[in-house]
Amino acid sequence: MDIGSLFLILALALAVIFFIAQPFFKSEEKKGPAVKEAIETREHLRSALLAEEEQVLDALQELDFDDALGKIPAEDYPAQRISLLNQGANVMRQLDQIEERDVTQSAEDRLEAAIAARRADTQANAGAAGIGARDAIEDRIATRRRAREEKSVGFCTKCGHPLQKSDKFCPKCGTAL
Repeated sequence: MDIGSLFLILALALAVIFFIAQPFFKSEEKKGPAVKEAIETREHLRSALLAEEEQVLDALQELDFDDALGKIPAEDYPAQRISLLNQGANVMRQLDQIEERDVTQSAEDRLEAAIAARRADTQANAGAAGIGARDAIEDRIATRRRAREEKSVGFCTKCGHPLQKSDKFCPKCGTAL
């Protein structure tokens, strides 16, 4: 083996060692995991806040719908709505801080705008379907409740199960009445 081939092998080995050791000499790479972890934490927090914002918007929309149907007492509605609006506004403010947004509207105004947009989307979707599905379901539920409020008029002679006025057969054993 001549001296030239030894120098070539030595140069090649040094090049490979330098290439492999290169990440250890970069100072940015040492900071990389900490920076990466901070970015992941920030994105995780942002994602959680966006999910919470969606939950608050859903809850507000449902609360408004329940109020329109008369499912909740009129005196409870304003307090629940204000509570949800405050929670939503706080979430929006936190999102503004994380995303470093410069906003001209208050968080409350933007939240009301988001609720109005969702309400418009819901009405447009219901109009596109051509039916008031929720109204039909609510009517069916009310009809069933009225039917269940019917008082029993007696008992089955075979099994003793209570009978309704409109029953022609025992609902438990099927005996004709």
